Amino acid sequence: MAGTITALEVQKRNKERVNIYIDDEFAFGLNLIDAASLYKGQALSDAQIKALKSKHAVAQALDKAVRFLAARPRSTAEIRRRLAQKDIEEPVVEEVIDRLTTLNYVDDLEFARFWVRNREDFNPRGLMALRYELRQKGLADDIIEEALAEIDPTDSAYRAARKKLRSLRGKAPEEQRQKLGAFLNRRGFSYEVARTVVDRIVEEQVDDFSGDE
Repeated sequence: MAGTITALEVQKRNKERVNIYIDDEFAFGLNLIDAASLYKGQALSDAQIKALKSKHAVAQALDKAVRFLAARPRSTAEIRRRLAQKDIEEPVVEEVIDRLTTLNYVDDLEFARFWVRNREDFNPRGLMALRYELRQKGLADDIIEEALAEIDPTDSAYRAARKKLRSLRGKAPEEQRQKLGAFLNRRGFSYEVARTVVDRIVEEQVDDFSGDE
């Protein structure tokens, strides 16, 4: 495995990376910084080559992880699963996670807050549903509970129900009550929260109707 560097070539598609050739055969690629200390004719031991290949593997995995993060924030578990699907070895995965954490690219609590805020803004859900979703993202229970503590489930249910009410205009109060309750239950809101919100909305509908008279 030991050998001599016979060429160092800057990659055509990525000027920040260098292809390393050992004994006239391509061996691996490195970032410019990692390749700066290397030179043509340099003899490398087995241990040195192994260390350089490890740097190459981490750099490639890090690039995959960053591209995965480009679409939206991700949990640590999501990144681990993604890299594992690419057949990346566990030690490399852990090195990538450490680097992303150091760079503040990954923060499970901030991810949980992002997920909850996104639901609150566009698709309010109850604590049960949110808790299930966040567990599916691989988040620890203490992080989940801290993120969920920042929302008011009754307010969330009210906003979700008011939006749903648009499709129930003209229906009898009892039918509105039944459909709204079922809707909120499907969204993961507790029975108590759903009942409180539905009572409030039905009462508001009655008041609006009385005011029109």
